[in-house]
Amino acid sequence: MTRNIISPPFLEIGDKIKIVSPAGKIEKEVVFKAVETLTSLGYNVEIAENALSEYGRFSGTDEERCSDINDAIRDESVKAILCSRGGYGVARIIDKIDIDALQRTPKWIIGYSDITALHSLVQQNGILSIHAQMCKPIGELPETEPIRALFDLLKGEYKRVTCYKNHKFNRMGVAEGNLIGGNLAVISGLRATPYDFNYQNSILFIEDIGETPYKIDRIIQNLRLSGVLSEIKALIVGQFTDCGDQYSKEDIYSNISSIMSEYNIPICFDFPVGHVDYNMPMVEGCKARLLINDIDATLTFMY
Repeated sequence: MTRNIISPPFLEIGDKIKIVSPAGKIEKEVVFKAVETLTSLGYNVEIAENALSEYGRFSGTDEERCSDINDAIRDESVKAILCSRGGYGVARIIDKIDIDALQRTPKWIIGYSDITALHSLVQQNGILSIHAQMCKPIGELPETEPIRALFDLLKGEYKRVTCYKNHKFNRMGVAEGNLIGGNLAVISGLRATPYDFNYQNSILFIEDIGETPYKIDRIIQNLRLSGVLSEIKALIVGQFTDCGDQYSKEDIYSNISSIMSEYNIPICFDFPVGHVDYNMPMVEGCKARLLINDIDATLTFMY
């Protein structure tokens, strides 16, 4: 069955971007710097009512955070919703987000980390979204390639990302599928819920931060035991930052490679996506083509 894909309109100078904080609290100065960058590019920027609030670890109560994102979704003048940061909190409100309104007036939702849960929600409903950097790097690193690529994507001028490495665990090949994924711990938290990703015929990308290797293994084993790994067309393994003490990223990659040995699909390791400065934008929910050769790997977005 062919899915109906909804691609939000690309942005033009003067369009409104609204900053929301659906998860963790954030320092006001970080948001203000991002506003300066976005305003300098000609966008009309608005900060949601509770985006700078604080309620324990969250930027406001569940009701306040949910109200902010639903107000942004329902506002027809808003063309993109930039999540200020990740952290934790989307799972507490995901079932109260007005997805019907987003289908009526689609707009780009931007973010990563805990925002992976939002990407899953909108991807399930056939709407494209952007897994990309948020307020801190937008304000502090506006001239870097990932930020420039994000701005190009918002204008419809960004179609592919290349990994200029031939990692020893790479498995060469080509695959096409629906691009999904993000933070592995968040993906794990969505399993067996109505908000889990649709893995069938997909290209799955994963990344994480601050998780021990055995916890990463546990999640990958869940994907194996539940049949997810036999449904996907390709796997992209991104950055695993600060994951373990005596273990290195290469140990984690080696374990994933071993688990994936029974699946005859292309696999790319050390892809530029994750909790790092060089976190390139990914268009979630779109059809994509992954080509891995003995020189590099290229992911092309077909939207």
